[in-house]
Amino acid sequence: MAASVCAFILALYALCGSAAGSGGLSAPTHVRLTSYNMDLVLRWDPPEGTTDVLTYTAEYRSLATGYNNGCTNTSALKCEFTSSSITVHGNYTGRVRAHRGAESSSWVESNVIVMDRHTFIGPPDVTLHVTGTSLEVSIKDPVFKQSELRETYTSATYNITYWKSSSKEEVETMSDMMQDRVVLSDLDPLSEYCVQVQIITNMNPRPSEYSDVVCERTGDVDAAPWVAAVVTFVVMATVVALVVTLVVYWKQISKFLCPEVVLPPHFKESLLLNDPNSIYPVSLPSEHCDHVSIVADHRTEEEGGCSTQPDTSQDGG
Repeated sequence: MAASVCAFILALYALCGSAAGSGGLSAPTHVRLTSYNMDLVLRWDPPEGTTDVLTYTAEYRSLATGYNNGCTNTSALKCEFTSSSITVHGNYTGRVRAHRGAESSSWVESNVIVMDRHTFIGPPDVTLHVTGTSLEVSIKDPVFKQSELRETYTSATYNITYWKSSSKEEVETMSDMMQDRVVLSDLDPLSEYCVQVQIITNMNPRPSEYSDVVCERTGDVDAAPWVAAVVTFVVMATVVALVVTLVVYWKQISKFLCPEVVLPPHFKESLLLNDPNSIYPVSLPSEHCDHVSIVADHRTEEEGGCSTQPDTSQDGG
């Protein structure tokens, strides 16, 4: 009996040792589900102590559905889930496993993400427009993968921080601004000011990333708002008047720019007196023809000839 028990223990030990020796393929590590501007990306690290070339399969699911395929046999260490079924208010988790040939590791699940609470919001885009000693701050929200920022966070506000570049320690802040265009007034003339903006939401505990620092130099004095309007009106009225004048007086203008050619009176008379069948533009002097007698070798031949000179000979008889 004791011998049988010892043999069983040794066999079990050998079996466990063999399994421990083969080990199997280790699973990926540091698996985490992340979101930036409402995308959904699963990331992971290779299995520890593995130098082989591996591929991975990644899947995701919401709390109300089963797993959906995301990436299959990819060599990358991340997988972006782009299904149209992903919503900005959904709860999601992911999982991944490694492959080496026909061998596969176990699945490793990630953390759970609530999209509108956990996504990282990128920086807004900021531009400045100078009007005298005032700066108009124009803010453009980051582009979301799903929906838009104002549709997801209806009560989002902006924190605007600005300072004079020559005195960075004197920082001014305008908080909880709803408008995407804000005017900074009462600034020093001919001075450079820098602006930075951050988005605050009511549902996401993390504010957005800060925008890039944008700097602009103020003008000398405030320009009256009506000046630009008057200048624009005058320019437009001038253009319209020129177009109307060109249309109404086009014939007169074209005659002035391209006048008709008028021939002198004596040219007209010459053309009117010409034979219509003549190829010459003016009349040529008419020719006078006389009979000429020529005496040669004691014989007389009478031939007809033409000459423009008067006849000085007499008939021979």
